[in-house]
Amino acid sequence: MAKHEVLILPGDGIGPEVMAEVQKIIDWFNEHRNADISTQTDLVGGAAYDVHGKPLADATMARAHDVDAVLLGAVGGPKWDNLDFSVKPERGLLRLRKEMDLFANLRPAIVFPALASASSLKTELVEGLDLMIVRELTGGVYFGEPRGISELANGERKGVNTEVYTTSEIRRVARVAFELAKKRGGRVLSSEKANVMESGVLWREEVQWVHDHEYQDVALEHMYADAVAMQLVRAPKQFDVIVCGNLFGDILSDEASMLTGSLGMLPSASLGAKDAHGRSKALYEPVHGSAPDIAGSGMANPLACIMSFAMCQRYSLDAGLDADLLEAAVSKCLDDGIRTPDIHQDGTQLVGTVAMGDAVIERLNQLI
Repeated sequence: MAKHEVLILPGDGIGPEVMAEVQKIIDWFNEHRNADISTQTDLVGGAAYDVHGKPLADATMARAHDVDAVLLGAVGGPKWDNLDFSVKPERGLLRLRKEMDLFANLRPAIVFPALASASSLKTELVEGLDLMIVRELTGGVYFGEPRGISELANGERKGVNTEVYTTSEIRRVARVAFELAKKRGGRVLSSEKANVMESGVLWREEVQWVHDHEYQDVALEHMYADAVAMQLVRAPKQFDVIVCGNLFGDILSDEASMLTGSLGMLPSASLGAKDAHGRSKALYEPVHGSAPDIAGSGMANPLACIMSFAMCQRYSLDAGLDADLLEAAVSKCLDDGIRTPDIHQDGTQLVGTVAMGDAVIERLNQLI
């Protein structure tokens, strides 16, 4: 039996194309670094609906519980746009997050030196950027009750969503942020709207409690979410780790992602609580969507998916040195001017999905 088991869910659109390059990377680490990773592949999203009539089969969900980590490509596409909401492809991803209790979403925003000029901000503002946003993923206004749309007596309609957080929900995601900061720059910024929302007051108080009782060696600041949004485009390099609730984390992480110049470069991780052996259930996926407009063209950028596997190495497979090696190989590809269409610039070499995966493996061979 292999030391590590990973479930691969390529999904829809460009998902299978970019995930094929990740499989090549895994095979390389098994051969050259004794990684001892076994993989199994299954369906999610529209691909699962076409076979099972639902976006995630129960057997696949059971598999996800039994492995060390899940790697997901992308879900969705126009083919399934008219399905009932309950069986849309995206519901497969949401079921994975919910049933694995993946409460902490990690979204790094890293600007590689070779791509600094691709950002919409001035190069000097983003060159060397390396920040992490930790978003609470299973609570807040997206899940709070009561919710819904109702008819009023006067004929108007009323829409209601409720922001709800508990002490335990806030403290556990705060601990994830503090643990990450200890391995990075040692600074956490907690973000909410405590000036106008009671849930924000509670958020601020509970994050402060975790700091004061468990992580006094890590610096903690608080900032309102609207101010963080402003500062991200004014001086993003001031941040190390930002922790926030579901709604603000959704918005701020998308904003931070565009500082880098391309969604095709950005990985993410969603982590659950640690078990008795110190292991967390985990799902890794690129930030980009299924990109049906380029699916099948062989021109999708696989680097976000490859970098998601690097996160998997670091957080689920106890292979931080291998993650460093893989990230260095990706960086060297970019330094050498290898580009897929989404990040192509004059004077660089335009390649497709497979050639980019091969280029990463070539640099891995050079680095060992």
